[in-house]
Amino acid sequence: MGTAMFYHLTRSSVEATLLSILPRAVAQGWQVMLRGRDRAALERLDEALWLTPPDGFLPHGLEGGPQDARQPVLLGQGPVPPQARGLALVGGAAVTMAEAAALERVWVIFDAADPAELEHARSLWRDITAAGIAAQYWSEDTGRWALKLERQAGPAMA
Repeated sequence: MGTAMFYHLTRSSVEATLLSILPRAVAQGWQVMLRGRDRAALERLDEALWLTPPDGFLPHGLEGGPQDARQPVLLGQGPVPPQARGLALVGGAAVTMAEAAALERVWVIFDAADPAELEHARSLWRDITAAGIAAQYWSEDTGRWALKLERQAGPAMA
């Protein structure tokens, strides 16, 4: 059981935040699922990840291709591949507690300007911590990412 990390966006874009998180995970040899609720939004993220960073490349692909199992970062809406060690959630995408408990890391990236995403993240925080999974809340309200709240892993609450 790993840690769920909640990133409350107030200054950065989803793309910029993903580009700070995902390359580190891939560098560690992790496969990551990037799950979104909206296919069109995932296609826009796919395009953005192809174009940035200008001096590098984050290997990735959209779900539904012949190489899904081999993609270091797989963008999609479906189940987490069995070999994945991380799951990034954007746009209010969901995660089951069984998925969260089985992964090294879950990143919940949510936009402060979107009330639905904010409420969804709050609900996920309650569910994840009630399931006994470690969780961290990160905010960039000062201009830099800072850990604001942390809950250690513990027994699931009944």
